[in-house]
Amino acid sequence: MSDTTAAAIPTRNPWSWIPSLYFVQGLPYVMVMTVSVIMYKRLGISNTDIALYTSWLYLPWVIKPLWSPVVDLLGTKRRWTVAMQALIGATLALVALSIPAPRFFQYTIALFWLMAFASATHDIAADGFYMLGLQQHQQAAFVGVRSTFYRIATIAAQGLLVVLAGFIETGSGLPPVTLNVAAVSDAPNLPINLEAPATTTAPANSLELIAGTPKVDISTTMREADEVKALLKQAVEQNARNGFREAPASESAAKKEEQSWWTRSVSTPLENFLKKHFGDPRLAQSAGAGNVGVTTLRLSQKPPADKNIVVVLNRKGGDERIEIAEGARLVFNEHNWDKPALVVFKVNPQLRTAATASFTATSGNIPLAWSTVAGVLAVLFVLFCVYHKFVLPYPAADVPTGSGQSTSFVAEFFRTFAAFFRKERIGVVIGFLLFFRFAEAQLVKMVSPFLLDPRDVGGLGLTTEQVGLVYGTFGIGALMAGGILGGYLISRGGLRFWLWPMVIIMHLPDLAFVYLSYWQPEHLAIITVAVATEQFAYGFGFTAYMMYMIMVAEGQHKTAHYALCTGFMALGMMVPGMFSGWLQETVGYQHFFVWVVISTIPGFLVAALVKIDPEFGKKKAEAPAVKEASPAPQKAARG
Repeated sequence: MSDTTAAAIPTRNPWSWIPSLYFVQGLPYVMVMTVSVIMYKRLGISNTDIALYTSWLYLPWVIKPLWSPVVDLLGTKRRWTVAMQALIGATLALVALSIPAPRFFQYTIALFWLMAFASATHDIAADGFYMLGLQQHQQAAFVGVRSTFYRIATIAAQGLLVVLAGFIETGSGLPPVTLNVAAVSDAPNLPINLEAPATTTAPANSLELIAGTPKVDISTTMREADEVKALLKQAVEQNARNGFREAPASESAAKKEEQSWWTRSVSTPLENFLKKHFGDPRLAQSAGAGNVGVTTLRLSQKPPADKNIVVVLNRKGGDERIEIAEGARLVFNEHNWDKPALVVFKVNPQLRTAATASFTATSGNIPLAWSTVAGVLAVLFVLFCVYHKFVLPYPAADVPTGSGQSTSFVAEFFRTFAAFFRKERIGVVIGFLLFFRFAEAQLVKMVSPFLLDPRDVGGLGLTTEQVGLVYGTFGIGALMAGGILGGYLISRGGLRFWLWPMVIIMHLPDLAFVYLSYWQPEHLAIITVAVATEQFAYGFGFTAYMMYMIMVAEGQHKTAHYALCTGFMALGMMVPGMFSGWLQETVGYQHFFVWVVISTIPGFLVAALVKIDPEFGKKKAEAPAVKEASPAPQKAARG
């Protein structure tokens, strides 16, 4: 920005618009990429579908350099910024209306796609407006401010809004029911009859959740593996037949008469190989040995038409070797309310002495909770849109840049792209952008499902509120602290000096999730410390990645080349995230997190190949201040 341009910028306190602008910029990205994962998990979508479809939502940020010139050619950055905020608000309102619909997954994914494109366009416009709306020394001074408020938006969306959803889930549900399970030493194994008749008791005065047997005793005398397998299979099939859960995957697959060549020749053999050699040993063991006990849950009366009541079982306390083998998530409605939903508890074969455990069955209007969250965000965006319409300044330089000569524009467009790919060692540059976060791209997709999944399938069994507190509040706070510290240290010692410490510190704490998956601690403080440590390390190391992109973008086409870097950054997150859910469901959480640690190797390799100027990133001595002349009054171009 030239001094002439800078002098023409109307005076307006940057604090009045920069914090709110970057707070708004962070909200839709976090909603689309992180909060949606938690939402879909609570709404019963499988890990495979969550990882696959939400990873595709990265695509708009990957390809946003392709339409970034349009933001320059058509209209002002100010107008684009305000318009995209209005579009995002409208899209969030449609998401809120779509969540209770029968085909909510298809509708909301489509709307999240639209929101992602609007958010990516908003990023282009807002970042451009930031450079036009501030003088050079102000741009440097407010870099930390914009980053901080972007992180605050992350906390608000990933933390506070998730906690809000959890409170609504709890507050809108039926009174919780406690189920106590006791492992009894040397007790005889009695026959288990799963074909319980439908309940015919008179309707109750209020809608409640009723347990058939609040206390379940299970003998520590183990049953034969084939008997346990048969009982679990029968329970799963009966719950599916009565509509309490989806049909087993094997049954759904059997209905497909024809399979594609890829499924038949590649994915299925690979999945079978991974399950055989790298499957979770606890799940394999629990599927074919131990002992089981059964109780039932039902509703006291018929619920309103077209209303689903989702009941989730979480461990309240006790011995972890007593697990939920079936019935961790049950869906009641007007058709199955009077049928018994089977809940099967399993005693691990390693448990040979008396022990107890307790579980809480809670329910809530999950669609209402997440519709409320989307609605709150929609209202917030409308308010910010109106606020920015009146508060954003009108920089004189914020005008359409089109010259009207389409041929020259096209030629310059392609020259800009060609200049990027002619940079020195461009292969190493792209490799660094794609693979430095190869491990984190897989980890980030499975953190929320891991925290939410029941312990019997390898998760930690946290509630929605606890996930919002642990991951969305303390975790993001630690991430922000790590980023601030990393930026400060690079400004003191330079990127080259701090690159390797940041690479090591960023990747080694992934071992925290290996610990959590193998030992499954129950204390929330231990889980919080482990998650926060990994997030702090990631924020610290990611600073090196951001500074490397700034270094690569240096030159004539800085804005366009930085956009290209962010496109490769998003691609490096999208592709690994797409297969992470399938891989986790194939090998289990334990071996998945071990694989994540192995996946850090590419990050070390690409860091070893890059070349960095020893002085890049260091804070240079400031020149003596020069008193600026007062700018002449000038009418600003309005957009």
